[in-house]
Amino acid sequence: MTEKTEFAQRLRDAMLAAGYPDRPAVLEREFNSRYWGRSVTFQAVSRWLRGQAIPSQDKLQVLAEWLRIEPQALRFGERAALAAREQRGRWEDPSFYPEREAVEAFLALPAQQRKVVRDVIMAFAQSAAATASKPGRE
Repeated sequence: MTEKTEFAQRLRDAMLAAGYPDRPAVLEREFNSRYWGRSVTFQAVSRWLRGQAIPSQDKLQVLAEWLRIEPQALRFGERAALAAREQRGRWEDPSFYPEREAVEAFLALPAQQRKVVRDVIMAFAQSAAATASKPGRE
């Protein structure tokens, strides 16, 4: 299966699980009633359901909200959604607050200062990797 056909299968499954028939006319009507942008055509949603196209991220968000499924699960499958939840859970663990605070401070720096900090971090990482690879070191 290709990425597009796998997406189409997940979209059809999500529609059925939400109680909607997996028909282009239904998808077009329900999607356009929720989407704030330019309406999508019958042909476009048909391509989504046939595995010929994958909608853009903003459209995926609308589909996911409507079908009550995580956007990652709809776009990439349940394994990817699980991995994203695990990463998010780890990041929100209180023991990671100091690191999160440091990353947020780093991102707030001007570009030139971020480069300096990045270079320092990379130097430490390379040094640690070199030390760990030497025999007899722990």
